[in-house]
Amino acid sequence: MTAALDLDTPATAPAPKKPVWPWALTGLILFLCVVPFILVLAISFGHKIEGAGWEWSFTLANYKRFFVGAMWPEDVTFLYLQQLYWSLRYAIVASILAVVTALPFTYLMTRLPRRAQARWLVFLLASLSLSEVFIVMGWDILLSNNSGLPKLFQITGLTDWLKAVGWFDTLRDWGLASPRNVKFKTSELATVLCMSYLVWPYAVILLYPALSRLDPSLSEAARTMGAGPWTVARTVVLPSVRLPLIGATLLLFVFLLGTYVSVTVFADPAKHTTAIAIYEAVRGANLDAPFGAAQAVILLLTAALFLWLGQKLTTKREGKA
Repeated sequence: MTAALDLDTPATAPAPKKPVWPWALTGLILFLCVVPFILVLAISFGHKIEGAGWEWSFTLANYKRFFVGAMWPEDVTFLYLQQLYWSLRYAIVASILAVVTALPFTYLMTRLPRRAQARWLVFLLASLSLSEVFIVMGWDILLSNNSGLPKLFQITGLTDWLKAVGWFDTLRDWGLASPRNVKFKTSELATVLCMSYLVWPYAVILLYPALSRLDPSLSEAARTMGAGPWTVARTVVLPSVRLPLIGATLLLFVFLLGTYVSVTVFADPAKHTTAIAIYEAVRGANLDAPFGAAQAVILLLTAALFLWLGQKLTTKREGKA
């Protein structure tokens, strides 16, 4: 009887086992992303032991030191806020410069045949393999006072011409000339140019999808109606890629906040950034890991604040559109 019942009832297939590896991979990624941040945050509340290392603690002294100095309230200094200001200034100017110069190049590139576009994209992707140290070394030679552009200015007579027309004094006021010749090291201009060059390929790659999808008939229709190149760019191209422009600028800005080598080589020591202060606190002679961690947290929160403001601005513009 039992055997007949077993034969009549269809055997139920065992439920397939859910793979474990997606959960394990997700956990591993979260571990690698979250745990370092938690450690840095925890260390930022630590206490520096004079003449030794540091110990776990919970003090806001490192954050207080960043905003008002270690001697507050007897004395107030804004040294670290100034370094944060220079971090923001360099990153904002360099990211905007990279996007503004990459926009016309990318637009013209998308109007080339497909094969030529592919060659340019491969070239740009290959340029990303160059390290920051290699690029900065090349710019260092290019802007060197003894063998770079200043020497070229002197040999070709451009320096004498600048003196004759009176522009040399203006360059000296801007910190781009010594009493004898033009100079680019150390200067804010050289720092921004090098930082912008570092992220320029990223700007092209970020803008390429939006510009390649832009319908060429819109620009042709505007030209047919008598619009000039600037009018076409202002009324057709820019409104179509407004959001990618904002997104690319924000991404490059966040990337440039942590630039180290370019600022070290080209910026005046009085205009160094928070990234350099973090390295000096953690690896320099101070060995003050808690204070370096506090600076890193503040820099991260600053980047998050700008990203949030950018998102709010984008959402507001989308609402008006």
